[in-house]
Amino acid sequence: MPAPLSLRIKERYMAKRSGGLSQQIAADAVGISVRSAQRIDRGDHQPRDHQGRHWRTRAEPLADVWDSVLVPMLQKAPQLDPQTLLLHLEEIRPGQEWYRRKRTLQRRVEQWRALHGPAQDVMFLQEHRAGVLGISDFTLLKGAPITIGGEVLEHRLFHFRLPFSGWCHVEVIHGGESFVALSEALQNALVACGGVPAEHRTDSLSACYRNRDGSYAKDFTSRYRELCAHLGVVATRNNRGVAHDNGAIEGPHRHWKRRLEQQLIKRGSKDFETESEYRQLVAQVTASLNNRASVQQNLVIERLHLRPLPVVRFADYEPLVVRVRSTSTIEVRSVTYSVPSRLIGHQLTVHLRHDRLDLFLRSQFTLTIPRLHQRKGQKSALRRIDFRHVIDSLRRKPRALLRAQLQADILPGEAWHRLWRRLLGALAPDEAAKVMVDALHVAAKGDDLAGVERYLRRQLRSGELTLAALRDHYGLRPPRGLAALPQLDIPEHQLSSYDELLGGTPQPAGTGNGPAIPSQAVETGPVPQPVAGGRTPGHSRWLEPGQLPLCAGRAGTPAAPSGPAAAAVA
Repeated sequence: MPAPLSLRIKERYMAKRSGGLSQQIAADAVGISVRSAQRIDRGDHQPRDHQGRHWRTRAEPLADVWDSVLVPMLQKAPQLDPQTLLLHLEEIRPGQEWYRRKRTLQRRVEQWRALHGPAQDVMFLQEHRAGVLGISDFTLLKGAPITIGGEVLEHRLFHFRLPFSGWCHVEVIHGGESFVALSEALQNALVACGGVPAEHRTDSLSACYRNRDGSYAKDFTSRYRELCAHLGVVATRNNRGVAHDNGAIEGPHRHWKRRLEQQLIKRGSKDFETESEYRQLVAQVTASLNNRASVQQNLVIERLHLRPLPVVRFADYEPLVVRVRSTSTIEVRSVTYSVPSRLIGHQLTVHLRHDRLDLFLRSQFTLTIPRLHQRKGQKSALRRIDFRHVIDSLRRKPRALLRAQLQADILPGEAWHRLWRRLLGALAPDEAAKVMVDALHVAAKGDDLAGVERYLRRQLRSGELTLAALRDHYGLRPPRGLAALPQLDIPEHQLSSYDELLGGTPQPAGTGNGPAIPSQAVETGPVPQPVAGGRTPGHSRWLEPGQLPLCAGRAGTPAAPSGPAAAAVA
């Protein structure tokens, strides 16, 4: 006798027959035989009894320990898991192969918790109204890191969402969850959605809250309070340590990151040439969510309830004042940055943002520098040195590169570090420094680091690299102040001109008691060397080497010479 069919199958078959299907087709649709269908049509079918079996088929495997050992433990600590209880049984009653009863123990514990365990948290679904709530949070990507040109991009993502419409905004953030990052990204999101909701909710960000015990109203940081007042929003936050309170943003985190992960898998690589290329991919993933028809329809409704944006943007930076040191550098947050040498000695105003530094001289914008962030656990000092800022000064004193403390930071990249080591091995240190500095000068002026580096490597391989060859190839002139000096032809003076300068009367050639001294011999003869104490009082000429001074009127002095010698001394 065939087993009776269930009542549910019979109801499905009868529904098919009521829809006009034949007996054969209706039986095939619900998965029964034609004979069973015939019995149903005749009314001979008896539905199966669903009360089930109420007796045991084997002895209770935990009968001797459940009520006496395990239940008291669960009543005292309901959070104990079955594995812990199983290990406890093996300790107090060894040798009974408790591991064979693990699945039974898991079912019994689950049933006990359902009947006698503590109450669980209840999720209360929220009803979101248009224009009321805007919610934001920071999140990190897991798995393999994003790289830019092979270098890891240390970043996180700012995620803003309007729960009513489902519209979202995602932005790449450098560094941690800082106030400047929150202020800039939040205002960008509000500009993109076209208005301001009545309430802004975050988790317990240290950039917004002091997170201390006491009055909730006094827990805001002053800058976050000012930002909320400027935007005209009410600031709220979820309970500390309760992530599901922020469920309207935590769930969408996962959906958005899953879409990004799929796009990266489709792309085939997590390495990007530039950061702007990665930011473009982030914007595309966000747009794919926002362009859904349901989101666009609800966004139109929500924009009718959003408040207008403030006329003036709130300051989304931290102002600092620094002075440029003689090394053409400034220090901001324990990080050293180079600036153009023309700013040495000036006081600059820095607008510190999460990803860059905007520098102002008084109220005049000067330049923007990408910001560096200290990694967790990193102890070495961070520096961002741009050789273009100091190359003009370095070219006037190229040998300073040999022992410069910032040498490793001045050379732009690992390829130039290898090239520097090869230059030191192929040329004299001074010559290598001059070649490297001139090469950097050419690269800075022509904005062609790769081209100049290829030329130097090619010349090194051929053994033809010299400073003169480099300058000839690129048409360089020697730096100002180091050009070769002209050769000057300076004639020698006659010795008699010194006597004339000191007020003496020059002796005409051929006069006096002695023989005449030819003037040509005086002009072309060797110049006598001065000696210490070589001038006698009252005499105006230098003595010949080895000649003793004559001191008139002193005992033991040589007698005054006569004849031509006397005339020469007088």
